[in-house]
Amino acid sequence: MKLGIIAGYSPATMSVPMDLIQEAERLGFTSVWTAEAWGSDAVSPAAWILAQTEKIDVGTAIMQMPGRTPAMTAMTAMTLYALSGGRFILGLGPSGPQVVEGWHGVAYGRPLTRTKEYVAIIRTILERKDRLQHEGYHYQIPFRGEGSSGLGKPLKSILHGDPALQIYTASISPNGMECAGEVSDGVFPVWMNPERYDLFEEPLEKGFSKADGDKSLDDFEIAPFCTVIMGDDLEMCRTPVKNNLALYIGGMGARDKNFYNDYAMRLGYEEAAVEIQNLFLDGKKGEAAAAVPDALVDDVALVGSADRIRDRLQAWKAAAAKRHVGSLLAGTGDVNALRVLAEEVL
Repeated sequence: MKLGIIAGYSPATMSVPMDLIQEAERLGFTSVWTAEAWGSDAVSPAAWILAQTEKIDVGTAIMQMPGRTPAMTAMTAMTLYALSGGRFILGLGPSGPQVVEGWHGVAYGRPLTRTKEYVAIIRTILERKDRLQHEGYHYQIPFRGEGSSGLGKPLKSILHGDPALQIYTASISPNGMECAGEVSDGVFPVWMNPERYDLFEEPLEKGFSKADGDKSLDDFEIAPFCTVIMGDDLEMCRTPVKNNLALYIGGMGARDKNFYNDYAMRLGYEEAAVEIQNLFLDGKKGEAAAAVPDALVDDVALVGSADRIRDRLQAWKAAAAKRHVGSLLAGTGDVNALRVLAEEVL
């Protein structure tokens, strides 16, 4: 199993934890991942990190597809990949309707259709075999719709891209997993119980069967995010994880359209998912966090003492031996936690 670290996105004040990232690189972590919501972007910190590291791969988890054209994303990815000597990984996601329509001001549309079109366009640009042409639901290139000049023409990228550039997509839903298996090189589950690969197996296999060639887990990486909080007070360690889970399960989406709530149910926490969402949407955020089961935290995060974390890591290592996990992407600001992970895994 490989280890990565999540740099995330900044709060109100912009910062990049370079000391932590450079220590992760020294310890043998293989990747670091930036993110974006509706504040700091994912690309600028990725460039910043690449410029101050030497070996570690840097990826975006995620670049919001509706916020950029596929060609612009391809240009950005090719540039970072070239300047870094091939250390950039392109991570993409559709985001959600509240962000896409409320922040970017564009239609959410069909997220899986967008993903397939978006990745296909980027791969065409990278391969540079043909001039770029695409006729799809979301993208028509060259554009000849209402308001067009009629002067658009198919082009090839001036910069020669590398088809080896890896493209990961973010997903937790069965349909999203199937899409990832079909078109991407890896997938980011926002959380994962390493003992519940069964939730992903069937849709991934369906996706692999639709892909070109004989695709399998040998060609594909599952890279879940995993919050790591080390300390002697177990309940205190669990608290920030519960707050985060409550936000996603309870508030990241409408009552009848919340992918994270659905995922918590599939993980076996049906009653808790309903209660968390009801409390959160009623404005009772503290009670919603308190309703997150300890067992759910322990399933998807690494919390508690160093020995407790080492013990739970055995399930992750067992999953990795079956290729059910490729990289554990640790979310932590604690350098000592990084060292425990490295000592146990690397």
